[in-house]
Amino acid sequence: MAEKGLHRVVRELVEEIFIEGVKEREGGFVSVDVLKEIVELLRGVFFPGYFGSFNLSSGLTHQIESKLEVLYKLLSEQVRRSFCFECLEPKNCDLCTLKAQKVTWRFITLLPQIKKVLLTDVEAAYLGDPAAKNRSEVIFCYPSLRALINYRVAHVLYQFGIPLIPRILTEIAHSETGIDIHPGAQIGTHFFMDHGTGIVIGETTIIGNRVRIYQGVTLGAKSFPLDENGNPVKGIPRHPIVEDDVIIYAGATILGRIRIGRGSIIGGNVWITEDVPPGSKVFKNRVRYESYSEGGNIRCEDE
Repeated sequence: MAEKGLHRVVRELVEEIFIEGVKEREGGFVSVDVLKEIVELLRGVFFPGYFGSFNLSSGLTHQIESKLEVLYKLLSEQVRRSFCFECLEPKNCDLCTLKAQKVTWRFITLLPQIKKVLLTDVEAAYLGDPAAKNRSEVIFCYPSLRALINYRVAHVLYQFGIPLIPRILTEIAHSETGIDIHPGAQIGTHFFMDHGTGIVIGETTIIGNRVRIYQGVTLGAKSFPLDENGNPVKGIPRHPIVEDDVIIYAGATILGRIRIGRGSIIGGNVWITEDVPPGSKVFKNRVRYESYSEGGNIRCEDE
């Protein structure tokens, strides 16, 4: 290997990493590996015995307290790095550190509330899927719950205005389950995604309580308003509102800031871009079967 050629390759690679002011940041990058470790800690804290290393026969309170101390240390450092990444005062690291510590502690105080909502998701999966033998099977096995743990944690962090981390957490779940939920989406209690693979839920989607959706469902945007430079305008409501007690079957595509009324049933593979009144049933036309025998009912173009 030519030494000069190697130096040139290294120099060019280094020059290309400095994007959006990264070169001036001294706080370090957020670590995806550490965030994965944080997710595993949280799964254990929410469901001890199902995830993580817990001895359920003694001292569970102390064990969870110990896990939370580790969680605080790991998460506050990652939050600090995320703040430093976008900080307008890159030399004032103490400010980012203090802010990260406060936000992380606030997040930890909300863990019991997050767990209560996750338990409603477990119940929805158990009651909504006849294949679920018990609630433990849902906790151990179901991709819906796995994705929702990441989402519900990420959504709280997203509401706190923490950069990068919420999106990384939901993308970790996306990679593991095939379920793509933006952390900005608002999802109510008792939510169940049966099978889950291929589900997409956009940033400004609002989903009510007791909603069930199936694999391949898209809750997306129909079009993107452009600014004066021709770039999409960010942050505006552009995804559907799904009210309480709605069922959306596999492969349905629902686009734009429209409303799916309470108690509606959306059939598989339909395409919806307009409001659906409460209590509606929306299905594709029935398949029509036709058969031909000895040329019957076949017409030539020039007849």
